Amino acid sequence: MRVRSRRAQGSASGKGDDAPRDADSARGTAETPVDGRWLVRGKDGRLTAYARDEDGLLRWTEERPGGPGWQGPEFFPVPDLTHLGLAQGADGYVHFIGRRSVDGEDGLPEVDLVHAIQYQTGRPVTAWRTLGNPYKDGDERAARIGPPAAGVAPAGTVHVFVRNANGGMMLRREGKNGKWEGWKDLRGTLGKETMAVAVAESGRIELLVPGTNKAMRWTQSEPGGAFEKGANLNVRIAGGAVSVLETAPDRNTYYWTDATTGTLVAHRPDAPAITIGDTPAEGPVAVLRAELDAYDCTVLAHRTRDGRVLLAACGTENEAGGLWWAATGERTSAPPALALDGQGRVVLAVIGEHGGLYVARQNDEPGLALGPARRV
Repeated sequence: MRVRSRRAQGSASGKGDDAPRDADSARGTAETPVDGRWLVRGKDGRLTAYARDEDGLLRWTEERPGGPGWQGPEFFPVPDLTHLGLAQGADGYVHFIGRRSVDGEDGLPEVDLVHAIQYQTGRPVTAWRTLGNPYKDGDERAARIGPPAAGVAPAGTVHVFVRNANGGMMLRREGKNGKWEGWKDLRGTLGKETMAVAVAESGRIELLVPGTNKAMRWTQSEPGGAFEKGANLNVRIAGGAVSVLETAPDRNTYYWTDATTGTLVAHRPDAPAITIGDTPAEGPVAVLRAELDAYDCTVLAHRTRDGRVLLAACGTENEAGGLWWAATGERTSAPPALALDGQGRVVLAVIGEHGGLYVARQNDEPGLALGPARRV
């Protein structure tokens, strides 16, 4: 199995690196990928990439499944956001969950969570509606909640998780009638702001939250059931950056940089961690299951501390067999993204060092060989 890519050459739209920017350049602000899996495939097979800046949401959309043409960036104003993440359901709907902070009359920040939906690829985003705050108005702890993360059950119900003022976890989810239930305290303490939410094909949702010298884990015993807190994992996750991938039915593999050794690891609950790379990842690792040369494989991409993007692949759940990390030639100040396009090819996306979306796509050579990354 080979992993190879080449440096960016020109642009899919015919523009060079110095060409005028579109919606983002008009405002003169830099893009940052939204939290979570920011490159997704819709029901029609087209890919969409999402980023944000200080003014709102940016969106790039493939013109047809498999590309190579793209539209965008389109801009959707969302003022006062401090964080923005997304989660996609089995129905293809993309749910945006943001943390909003505005100055109150007394000068103190007023913080709430907001939610919007994109129902189909390339279609408008709905109005943003508040999900409130786990704390009541006037409680000084309300301003200390963290950024939210979300998971969407196969039935389409959205689960929103957020760190409370003490580092414990709070949950708000849609009920079966479509109305939002009240906030539920999942307990826990000293959690960091980042977390990984996994939705299994069975419908069970699992949550892993890094702490200072531990990681907390919550699971459902059955789809739609209550969340039960399991035993803490005695691990130190650098920067709190953790990613997750379902690698077998109802079994998840977590990926992070070990804060003690500085190495990338893969971890499955109730099993020893496996070292998969000696170059620390700056931020979360992008992970994807793909069929390569008729084998079920896991593809990984991460950003090094000097901004290089590295790519590797291995047999799924065979990280112990070794991975060969190869530099793609791309540089970025933000986490990369991976997805399968409408033709089943691996696609790597990054936000360039100076902005703009760059995309590299798997070519027809054996193994995992990427064509040149192009600005779209």
